[in-house]
This record gives sequence, C-alpha cells and structure tokens, in this order.
Amino acid sequence: MATLKSVMAELSSKGSEKTRIIYARHGNHPKQMFGVSVASLKEIAKTIKGQQALAVELYETGNMDAMYLAGMVADGSQMPKQQVQVWAEGASGVPMVSEYTVPWVAVENPHARDLAVEWMASNNEFVAASGWCTYSGLVATKADALLDLAEIEKLLATIVKEIHTAPNRVRSTMNAFVIAVGTYVKPLLKQATAAAQKIGEVSVDVGDTACKVPLASAYIAKNEAAGRVGMKRKTIRC
Repeated sequence: MATLKSVMAELSSKGSEKTRIIYARHGNHPKQMFGVSVASLKEIAKTIKGQQALAVELYETGNMDAMYLAGMVADGSQMPKQQVQVWAEGASGVPMVSEYTVPWVAVENPHARDLAVEWMASNNEFVAASGWCTYSGLVATKADALLDLAEIEKLLATIVKEIHTAPNRVRSTMNAFVIAVGTYVKPLLKQATAAAQKIGEVSVDVGDTACKVPLASAYIAKNEAAGRVGMKRKTIRC
C-alpha cells in the first residue's frame, strides 16, 4: 500500500519546471509545488483511491500538488466539519486548492451549505472564494427541491451589489456562482439572467495568463439555447 513518503517521491519525480511556471502564472506560490500536471495527478489518484487517511496526510504537507491530489482522493462525507474548515484555511494563497480541492470535499460534507455561507462572509479572500465555489457546487449537484431557492435569490442580489468591489478571487467566484445558478437551477433562470445583465463584465486579475472571465449573461444564454438549463452534475470534480 502506498505511503505518504512513496507518493511524495512519485510527485517529486513527475514535477516539471514548465508546469511550475504555468501554475505560478495562475497565482499559485511556486515554492510550494513540484509542478505535476493534472493528468499525472489523476493517474496517481487511481492508485490510492479510497485511502482517506493518506489523503489527509497529503493535504497536511502544504505542497500544492499533494493538496490537489488529496482532493481527488478524499471523501468529503467522511470528514468532520472542523477538518474541512482546516482545509479551507490552509488553502490561502493557492487558488487551485481553494477553488477546486476544498469545494470538492466540502460539497460532499453534510455541513456543506453551512460551511459555504460561513466562508462567503470571511475576510480571507481565499476562504471566501472557497465558499462561493462550494455553494456553486451545491446548486450544480443538488436537486432544486433540496436547495433554499429564496436564499440563493438573495445571494444573487448580494452579488449585484458587491461583486465589483469584492476582492479579486471573490469577484471571479461570484461571477461563476451567477453562471451556476443560471445553468443548474431552472426555477431561478430568470433571476440569474437579470443579475448577470446587471453585473456586466467583471474585471479580475488572472495573472500572466490568457484566461478571461466569462460574461455571465452570454454564458447562461448559451446554455439556455443548448437546452442544458437544469441538467445537474453528478460531481464537481474535474
């Protein structure tokens, strides 16, 4: 069975300077990673699937590659609420972890909604971003009957008022939340579309990359035209 030592050695061997540079350009600290491609991480994840304790150990290393891998392997439903909280707090300064790894496990946790709401109100930019991503994950995967539609509608109104003055990563994830609601929550399509139109273009520093923040109104309209509105996902892991 794989151990923390063996997995870290494998991660180190698969790291590359090219990938390190790419991750750093996206805002991730270059000294905290080996630079392992997501494709390679997925291969490693298959070999340690189900090893929950190992996933926790990997996250605790503080190495970005290991933390991202941990999110691929860990089962969020098995994690105590406080442990998910610790993961969110430990992801500061690492967008790949705060906006992917943490929401992956948080959405599976029984306390997902409470964690999302708590995090969204955080003064820590990265924790707040995790919160918006987690709630986006909930609207994408949970049946509408299990969602608090009134609360989600209020969140859309909050975004309209606050998005353009919110911290950088929060602006990005708020915009993504509007898109998620417009795409996955059919009863709120009209409200999400209206919010997207009021928001317009959102300015986000995406680092030294060619990435662009999608125009929420156009993104929602495209999904509506394709007949995809209301089609839920099984998981938000990618």
